[in-house]
Amino acid sequence: MILATPSQRRELLERSRTVAIVGASSHPLRPSYTVFSYLRTQTPFRIAPINPTIAEIDGVRAFASLRDYAASEGTPDIVDVFRRPSEVVEVTREAIAVGAKAIWFQYGVVNTDAIRLADEAGLDVVVDRCMKVEYARFHGGLAMSGLNSGIISSRLPVVSAGAKPLRSR
Repeated sequence: MILATPSQRRELLERSRTVAIVGASSHPLRPSYTVFSYLRTQTPFRIAPINPTIAEIDGVRAFASLRDYAASEGTPDIVDVFRRPSEVVEVTREAIAVGAKAIWFQYGVVNTDAIRLADEAGLDVVVDRCMKVEYARFHGGLAMSGLNSGIISSRLPVVSAGAKPLRSR
């Protein structure tokens, strides 16, 4: 089923425990690394990177494929996909083959054939959404930049003597 509403996505996140991130990167400036790192450190999920070109990310073992992951760790609850849209039909087939319960296509990862294939196979499907953003949204960790600044205030900042105000009244 395609999960189009926030409540459906929230329910998926609440019932899931394991996430396999296909296309996770060890490069700190890549979105797939940022999402991997956030989900690993700020959520209760067990996170595993799926990338045949790396052995580990931040001390977490990487798996070459979803099949390798499933053989070692069992079926993932969610397969989070960071691949080109042209490559995700094969990822979807592999997710179905290992018995994944859901597939999550990150921002910009939109392939109608893959979406249809996953939906017809009975997987929960999230399209063109970020798992990090959605998790933070539901758990109070989302600010303008997508990160929790820890500052909640409706007041203007205090201006030092002689400094120009940030905005005039």
